[in-house]
Amino acid sequence: MNGKSETTEKYLKLYHDNIDKISDNSAPYLNSFREEAFGRFSELGIPTKKDEAYKYTNLSLFFDHDYASYFIPDAADFEKAEEFRCDISDMDTHGIVLLNGFYPTINEKLRQLPSGVWIGSLNAAAKKFPEIIEKHYGKYAHTDTDGLVHLNTAMASDGIFVYVPEGVILSKPVQVVNLVQAEVDSFSQHRNLIIVEKRAEFSIIICDHTLSPKKFLTNAVTEIFVGEDAHFDIIRVQNEHNAACKITHTFIHQERNSVASSNNMTLHGGLIRNSTYHYLGGEGAESHSFGLFLADKWQHVDNFVNVDHAFPHCTSNQLFKGVLDDMSTGTFNGRIYVRPDAQGTLAYQKNNNILLTDDAKMDTKPQLEIYADDVKCSHGATVGQLDGDALFYLQSRGINKREARLMLMFGFAHEVIQNIKIEPLRDRMDNLVMQRLRGELSRCASCMVKCG
Repeated sequence: MNGKSETTEKYLKLYHDNIDKISDNSAPYLNSFREEAFGRFSELGIPTKKDEAYKYTNLSLFFDHDYASYFIPDAADFEKAEEFRCDISDMDTHGIVLLNGFYPTINEKLRQLPSGVWIGSLNAAAKKFPEIIEKHYGKYAHTDTDGLVHLNTAMASDGIFVYVPEGVILSKPVQVVNLVQAEVDSFSQHRNLIIVEKRAEFSIIICDHTLSPKKFLTNAVTEIFVGEDAHFDIIRVQNEHNAACKITHTFIHQERNSVASSNNMTLHGGLIRNSTYHYLGGEGAESHSFGLFLADKWQHVDNFVNVDHAFPHCTSNQLFKGVLDDMSTGTFNGRIYVRPDAQGTLAYQKNNNILLTDDAKMDTKPQLEIYADDVKCSHGATVGQLDGDALFYLQSRGINKREARLMLMFGFAHEVIQNIKIEPLRDRMDNLVMQRLRGELSRCASCMVKCG
C-alpha cells in the first residue's frame, strides 16, 4: 500500500481496468481530460470525514461496497426506460430520458428544438459540435479539494448536453428523467454540460428515480454556463429508494447581469450529497440557491453551497430547509466568499431545520468570508422543533394535534417550494411534500418497484 485508503485503491483499479473501454466509446476531446483528472483523484482520493467539506457525511456506507460498473449501454437496456412516463400529466416539456447516466442508443443522440436549441447526448455533442464543447467543457468544474469531481472527469463518458443560442427564449422547459436500473448493485457516473448564451432564457428539470431494488451509487457532475443578461433555472427532484446514494456536483458560471437559480428538492434517498457552486463572474450577476429535504429512518442528506462573488454589485440568496424524522441526519454547509474587488455585494443566507424526534440530528455551518468593505451580507441558521405556541393556537381553533403539526410543517416547507416557477411542478411538489409529511410515501413516490 502507498498510503491511500483501500476504498480509493478500489476506484483506482476500476479506472485502470476499464479506461480502454471508456476511451474507445468516448469522443477524443472528453478523453483528453482523463489522465490529468485521474492523477488529481489519485492524490485526493475518496473524501472521508477528515475532509472539512465532508465532516458530517460518511461516504464509506456506499463507497465501501463492490459494484458492477456500467460503461457501455446496450439498446435492450433502454426498453424499460422508454416506458417510463412522468406522472405530472399537465406539465408540457421537452423530454430526455437517461438510463444509468447514458442517453438512449435506440433514438437519435441529438435533437434540435425550435430556434436552434440542441439537446441530447454529451458524447455525441462532443463529436458534432467540437468548437462549442472545447469552449466550455471542463472550464467550470473547478475544485482543489473534492476527489469525486476528478473521478467523474476521469471516468464519465456520457450525460446530457443542452445548448441555447444567443437571444433564444425557450418557453417550454427541458425535463431530464434520470433513471437508475440494474439487476445487480451498480455504480454509475454521468457528466452534463448546459450552455445558455447571452440574453437567452431557459429552465431545466432533473428528476431522479430508481427502477429496481438494488444498491446504487451515482456520482454526477454538471457544468452550466449562463451568458450575459441570460436567465436560467435548474430544479432537481430527488426521489430514490433507501438503498440509493446520489452525489451531485453542480457548477454554475454566470456572466454580467445574468440571473440563475438552483433548487434541490430531496423527497427520498438513502444518502444524498448535493454540492452547488455559483461563480458570479460579471458585474450585476444575481444567483438564488434553494433547497428542501425531508428525511426519515436512517436517511442522510447533505447540502453544500459555495457562492463566489468575484465582481462588484452582484447579489446572492440562499434558502435551505430540512425536516428530519426518526433517526435521520442532515448537514448544511453554506459559504459566501466575497473577493476584494467585489464592492457593492448583497448576499443573504438562511438555513432552518425542524427535528421531529430526539434521535434526529442536524449539523449546520453557515460561513461568510468577506474581503471587501462596501457589502451587505447576512446569514442565519436554526435547528429546533415545531413552534409550541403556533401549535397551541391551531389546536385552540379546533384543529386536532396531528393536522396542526402537518399544517405547520407544510407551511415551513412551502417557503422553498413557492420558488419553483413552473406551476404544474410546483403544485405536484406541494402534493408530494404533504404526502411525505403524512407518512404516506414510505418509499419513493410513484415507484412500481417494492424496494422495502
